[in-house]
Amino acid sequence: MNKRLCRPWVITVLTLFLIVLDQVTKGLAVRFLKGQEPFVIWDGVFELHYLENRGAAFGMLQGHQVIFLLIGLLVFAAALYFFRHVSEDGRFFPLRLIAVFILAGAWGNMIDRLRLSYVVDFFYFRLIDFPIVNVADIYVSVATVVLAVLILFCYKDEDLDHLLDGPKKGEV
Repeated sequence: MNKRLCRPWVITVLTLFLIVLDQVTKGLAVRFLKGQEPFVIWDGVFELHYLENRGAAFGMLQGHQVIFLLIGLLVFAAALYFFRHVSEDGRFFPLRLIAVFILAGAWGNMIDRLRLSYVVDFFYFRLIDFPIVNVADIYVSVATVVLAVLILFCYKDEDLDHLLDGPKKGEV
């Protein structure tokens, strides 16, 4: 894997791009969906449905904004630690990418909580009656599933033993 893709500025720009994409989609949801009937994309399957979520996943912990702020700061600190210590070996690039998506998702929702005191959700999968979500939620959910698949089926124990080896002396 090209080491240029692992440089801090590339990771920062990608994370910021994903956060902006999340915020733009939420802005569009507020502009076009708030106060409107759900917009049906596929009848009985998928629709755009505006929701102000004052809790966490599935509406849990409503009104506990301090907990969400602490979790956001913890995710940020863990990501910084991870990026500083993760091996630059190309086999760990997917894990770097997963960390970017989790960080962007956490901060995308954190921005809503700090700015609005709630998170804007708008994707509703009616077919399975899944809770209404947003782009940041999708980042975190998909990244977590991919992480689990990689750990369970792709990486060997020996690979994971060297995950946080960091750059070797003389490497940039």
